[in-house]
This record gives sequence, structure tokens and C-alpha cells, in this order.
Amino acid sequence: MFIGRARELDFLQERYDSERAELVVLYGRRRIGKTELLQQFARDKAAVFYACTECTDQEQLARFSKRILQTGSPAARFLTSFSDWETALRSIQDVPSEGKKLLIIDEFPYMCASRPELPSILQNLWDHELSRANVMLILCGSAMSFIENELLAERNPLYGRATGIYKLLPLPFVSVRQFFPQYSVEDQVAVYAILGGIPYYLIQFQSEKSLEENIRTNILQKGCVLYSEVEFLLRQELRETSVYNAIIEAVALGNNTLALIHSKTQIEKTKISVYLKNLMEIGIIEREFSVLSTVKERAGSGRGLYQLTDVYFRFWYAFLYGSHSELEAGDVAGVWQHLIVPQLHEFVSRTYEKICMEYLRSCNQAGTLPFHFIKIGRWWEKVTHIADGKRRTVSEEIDIVAADRAERNFLLAECKFRRAPADLDVLRQLQDKFPQKKYHGNYHYMIFSFYGFTERLRDAAAQENVRLVSGEEI
Repeated sequence: MFIGRARELDFLQERYDSERAELVVLYGRRRIGKTELLQQFARDKAAVFYACTECTDQEQLARFSKRILQTGSPAARFLTSFSDWETALRSIQDVPSEGKKLLIIDEFPYMCASRPELPSILQNLWDHELSRANVMLILCGSAMSFIENELLAERNPLYGRATGIYKLLPLPFVSVRQFFPQYSVEDQVAVYAILGGIPYYLIQFQSEKSLEENIRTNILQKGCVLYSEVEFLLRQELRETSVYNAIIEAVALGNNTLALIHSKTQIEKTKISVYLKNLMEIGIIEREFSVLSTVKERAGSGRGLYQLTDVYFRFWYAFLYGSHSELEAGDVAGVWQHLIVPQLHEFVSRTYEKICMEYLRSCNQAGTLPFHFIKIGRWWEKVTHIADGKRRTVSEEIDIVAADRAERNFLLAECKFRRAPADLDVLRQLQDKFPQKKYHGNYHYMIFSFYGFTERLRDAAAQENVRLVSGEEI
């Protein structure tokens, strides 16, 4: 069953229905569901779908030719293979089809690896023929660094030719829930916190099994796919995996600045910066900035906090990486009972903030908020409070702050996943944290609490027009 991706399918269909030639670049990290999305899109179309492999240029051309000729191309009557790439790619125009000719090349970077001149060949063909033909070409790839820094770079021959560029992101919580309809909402949140929105990971869990059974048999058990997934991806994308392991573990454990990562790993700061850049390019780590930080502040080398963007990496380094010997020896029950169970709820709580942010984005699109925000994210800043004539400077943090373009309307929200109803103190602390003298404007408050609210908070919220959102509402 294909779940989600309605917006992505609409994007591709709009390009297919256009009256011009289309050259679309679709890319995203491995396991994110690019191939399944493209197969779903092409299922009712006379498409040529070619999946590249890591092989020689001669082998690649022969396989591509075979795929084209199998579709009923007139050239099949007198050819078994095309002699060159230009002729092979040009032949998409001859494929029998009532509508637009559709060519999908999956893992295009493999094709370029064996024939570096391929972008130049395709650029020349596009400029002189294909851009005026009734065709749609989709170039797909998982090598994000190659796609962003090579294929889409200004120096690349294909620069400026793409009519559409789409980076595929993980599925949101609302889609992930559909994989596990029998689960409680709390367990659905936990699944999202462990596996993220990566379809390949989600299908490793069986919805008829409990959350505990799935974690123990499909993550902790040696030999299952997810047990060695992180090591496999690192070896495929990077060298010096031992160094990257140390850095990723440091970030997973909360060391989110260059200084803290250096202190934890003892790797030179200049080298750490290079390693972090590589990890950011392949989508494992990101550099997060306070939502209201300025462009100048973001440009500062010391600004921003590093965190794992890959959800499963975060779980794996939190619970599996340091327990490798125990799991190799088969102590699944021990790792589950004594390491994961005591910490899992706290681990999941950070992801609940992400779910609340997704909820607010959907409300923003639906126009059900007091104003339309342009920016949203975590906020942190040093704030000076004055009480009883004394000045006190502290570091404040708010789970979610959203603002309009002029920064005259602000939405401040706290997200609580603790196993107790949120009380009035949550609202009062939220109201006190934000430096209203610095950010003048209109303020709106929201409290997200998965386990509900006390009567005191409900009464105050009703009087002060504060919106309360429970876990069930999300």
C-alpha cells in the first residue's frame, strides 16, 4: 500500500500535464522512497523507467538501450543497442505514447560516475532538440552531495536547464500514523521518534506486533535490517567511519556546539568543521539557529547548534552504538529493559515538539491561526530580567516561536509530553520567558500537552484567550 506523498505526486503530475518539455531533478537521502514515488507516478503512463547500476559505461549504455528498445521503439527492428548516449537519449521521442513521452532515470549519479561527460551530452541534446519536444525527463538520485554541489551547480552543463527541482523529505507524522492504525497515539508518536518518516524503515515494523516486540526483533536483534543500517549507510557515503561515529555520537548525546564536540571527541576543531560539513551535506546533521536570529548572526562561525536530523541515527546512537557488545552477545532483553525502557519516554518528548510544529504548519496553511506566520522554530536567547531592582541575565528557551514577516505578531508555544496534565505554571513561565521589550508586537500563546491540562490552566486559558491543544487533537 502506497501511503502519503500527495503533494509530491501533484507536483509531478502538473509538470507532466504542462504544454512544454520538462526536465525534473528529484533527489533525497537513501531509503526515503524516491523509487516508490516515481513508480506510483508512472503506473498509469507509458513511461520508460530505467534504474542505473554501478557498472561500466559500456554496460550502462547496453542496459539503457535494452530498456528503451523493449518499449516498442521503432529502432528495435534493426538495433539491439545504441552506439552512443546521444542517440540513446534522443530515442525517447520515438517511444509509442499518446501523451507526453516520459523517461525516468533512477540513480542518475551512477550513470555520471561511469561517464562524466553525460551532463554535457544531455545538455546539448536538451538545448537543440528535447526542450522543444513533448517529453518529460526525470533525473533521480540519492547522492545528495553530488546532486546539490555538482549537478545543480553553476559550473555544471545542466545548470539552468531543470524546469523543476524537488528534494524529497521524510513523511510527516500524519502519514506515519497510517502505517500503524492499530497503535495508540502514544505508540504512534514513539514510532515516529524512533524511525522518523523514512518509508523503508517504517515497513520493517509489523503493525500487528507491539511497539516493544518491533523494537526488540526489528532493531535490537542481530541480523535484522535496521540493526546494521546506520553502519551500512555510513560506509556507503563516507570514509573514516570511526571518526564520524565519534562525532555523531557526541552530537546525539547533546554536545551541540563545536567546542563541546571537540571536548567530547578530542578531534581538532578545524577538522571537526570539515567532518560536520560532510555530515550536513548528506542530511545526517543540521545546524540549527534560533528562529529569530538575524542573517548576520547566522553567518557567524560560532553561532548555531548542531543536531541530528536523521531520526533513526539519533535513536541508534543513543541506544545501540554504546551497547554493541551486549547486542552482539544476544542480550536484547537486557538492553531493552535496563537501557531503553527507562529513557524512551524522555527520548520521545523531543520529537513531540516536531509533531506540534507540523500541526502548526498545517493550521497556518488552513488559515486557522490568529495570523499567518513566515518563520517558525525553536527560540533561545540570553535575556535580562529585572526583579526587586536586581538584574539577572539567563539563557531562555521556548519550544516553538512563530512570527510574521514584520515580526509584529508572535505565537509562543510550549510542548509537554510528561505523564501528567500541564498546570498553570507552564503558561506563566512561557509568558515570562520572552523579552517583550525587545520584540514589540502582539502575542498569542499555545500550550501543547499530550496528557491534558489541569482545571486551573483551563480556567486561565479561557480568560486569557490561550489555546490549549491535547495529544488527541493533534
